[in-house]
Amino acid sequence: MGYDLSREDLNDAFARFKDLADRKREITDRDLEAIVSEQVQLPEAKFQLSLVQVSCGNASKPTATISLVNTEDNSEDTAVSIGTGPVDAVCEALNKLAKVPNELIEFSVKSVTEGIDALGEVTIRIRRDNKIYSGHSADTDVVVAAANAYVNALNRLVFSEKKNSIHPQFDNLENSDNTFLSNPAN
Repeated sequence: MGYDLSREDLNDAFARFKDLADRKREITDRDLEAIVSEQVQLPEAKFQLSLVQVSCGNASKPTATISLVNTEDNSEDTAVSIGTGPVDAVCEALNKLAKVPNELIEFSVKSVTEGIDALGEVTIRIRRDNKIYSGHSADTDVVVAAANAYVNALNRLVFSEKKNSIHPQFDNLENSDNTFLSNPAN
């Protein structure tokens, strides 16, 4: 497939493959592509999803119970939220837990493969301070895929705020004498 994975990423992708094989009758090349490409695109993870449990129906309010692990302090917290639908309830619970202000601007689902046990690939885009962060995930349960995609987007947001800017117009230069060399060759 042309992917170069570290040992840890390969082990994680293989674990996802085994989990999928337990739930699905036939694994296709497109399923493998979705698993591996998601593994390659994962950001540095502050948050890891531990539990997704959703209850919904035509006579009940969509409710999500989410457990999220904060890898920085190795703590796990759980939140319950009610939403307009199961994905909205999941996003509300994740926002309670992560405490990272953002605006959901895109949610899309597409089928990776065919059949009733097909993988659903979810893309989520969130915005904060006019910057957009995306997350992707694939699962046979699109609500679980949505939760993982949202966590991936949150991790990208948190990671981008941690790393230093490399844009010269926006960097805070720590040069006390304010000397700038624009073209040192001349």
